[in-house]
Amino acid sequence: MVASWRLVAPALALICAAGATPAQAEDFYRGKRIFVICSSAPGGGYDQLARLLSRHIARHIPGEPTVVVQNMPGAEGIKAANYIYNLAPQDGTYIGGLPRTISMTKLYGLHDHGVQFDPEKFHWLGSLKRDTGILVVNAKSGITNAQDLKARPVSVSSQAITSANSVYARLLNATFGSQLKPVEGYEGSTAGLLAVERAEVDGHIAGGATAPVKSKVNGWIATGQGRVVVQFGLRRDPDYADAPSALELARDDRARRLLETAFVEQEIGNPYVLGPKVPKDRVAILEKAFVTMVKDAEFLSDAKHEDADIQAIDGPQIEHILNDAYAVAPDILDELRAIARGK
Repeated sequence: MVASWRLVAPALALICAAGATPAQAEDFYRGKRIFVICSSAPGGGYDQLARLLSRHIARHIPGEPTVVVQNMPGAEGIKAANYIYNLAPQDGTYIGGLPRTISMTKLYGLHDHGVQFDPEKFHWLGSLKRDTGILVVNAKSGITNAQDLKARPVSVSSQAITSANSVYARLLNATFGSQLKPVEGYEGSTAGLLAVERAEVDGHIAGGATAPVKSKVNGWIATGQGRVVVQFGLRRDPDYADAPSALELARDDRARRLLETAFVEQEIGNPYVLGPKVPKDRVAILEKAFVTMVKDAEFLSDAKHEDADIQAIDGPQIEHILNDAYAVAPDILDELRAIARGK
């Protein structure tokens, strides 16, 4: 059932490899360099977490290899995903730090011409956080709550027709009756938020409330310049307690099912993957390193210092979530695909 996604245990499951890891696999990473291919540009939330991971995961890998981040933005993560799946060495020295939307690419059928990977065939190491999106509006817009979104067209800055900014806007229109009008062409959340600040648009839907996004939005709230009016995800962000979830606004059970399916990607949040042909013994080493790292006091202290909210889940949990998502009823999937494609 779709609702079961909300019941995924927050605690990490212990990953155990079947049998002892061979000695030669344990020694493989000694003197090696691991590359974390980050699908976003420097300075954003995904980049922040990729660099946090790169500073700590080596201590939990036998041989303590050097770990470096390489940014590979493009096509909303498609470029980096294609690279990890097809071009990067399949030896466990390349980790993909991908956006949550990659997990649902096959289900939505978006970017079909550019997608050269199957999300279900990646080796999922885990995710550092679950996401909850937010709709923030400029106070000058006159929008004070979610109900105001029904009264008139409300412009929101967006990257592209297939980005979460636009997809979530169309979802809210279809399930709640809002009149959100995406204005596309902005390059990322920084540009989208700047458009709100300049009153070029009424608001912006951030697909995930990352630390950089929250820093900007919370500053607006503190000075009365802006407010959050809706949240997008299977769980609410307590920092915006006055803003209802889109699930709470849904007009009926079918609308809630559409939203629950769409918000699966929010549970996956900030995932890390290995290519499909990486040997299982090296996958097991990196899975164990990830799980150990996210419970490590030094890692958690560093994350707290950076205001990075860690809500980690492991690879098996991601696979379970995706299996449920791809088993969704065909009629729900058809409607969701039509909304996602703007039809």
